[in-house]
Amino acid sequence: MANEHYFSANPSSPVRERQVHVTLAGRPLTLSTAAGVFSPDGVDRGTKVLLGSAPPPATSGALLDIGCGWGPIAITMALESPDAQVWGVDVNERVLGLARANAATAGASNVTIALPDDVPTDLRFRTIWSNPPIRVGKDELHQILLTWLPRLEVGGDAWLVVSKDLGGDSLQRWLHDTLGPDHTVSRASTDKGFRVIRVHRVA
Repeated sequence: MANEHYFSANPSSPVRERQVHVTLAGRPLTLSTAAGVFSPDGVDRGTKVLLGSAPPPATSGALLDIGCGWGPIAITMALESPDAQVWGVDVNERVLGLARANAATAGASNVTIALPDDVPTDLRFRTIWSNPPIRVGKDELHQILLTWLPRLEVGGDAWLVVSKDLGGDSLQRWLHDTLGPDHTVSRASTDKGFRVIRVHRVA
């Protein structure tokens, strides 16, 4: 459908599954993508910036990828931190299936791919990585981030990549003003027109 987006819960477009060759956590992999998902031709520029600039995720505990798509961020976290429990969440049923299959292909057995409501409500995260779904709209994006960022463990970090042209600077200011004194918000880096924003849970 012309107005269908990658954040549609159940895309009605033909699947048209395809194979892509990518390198995640230093490992060459052949994974599956499809029509009706974000970045079906491979790892997008923003995700590459995030994976190339964020420090290694926590080595244990629970880690989270918000808006996991077909899985490149969640799989990278899992391969880099094999003793951690990695969660990838998304609302698109098509990408959930792809991400589960891709995690299995990559040998990332410590990944759970789930709908947001299926994540235990008492779970707290040591590391969050995300290329958040900016195009869902500001209100929906804010709701998504306020659902997950307050669930950082004390001392934990979230790393978000956002295009400068799609509001990276204004999102950083909003996070600073909204999350309050329990969190610090800073720009960690800028690369290829993308901002990498760090959210640190201090109390």
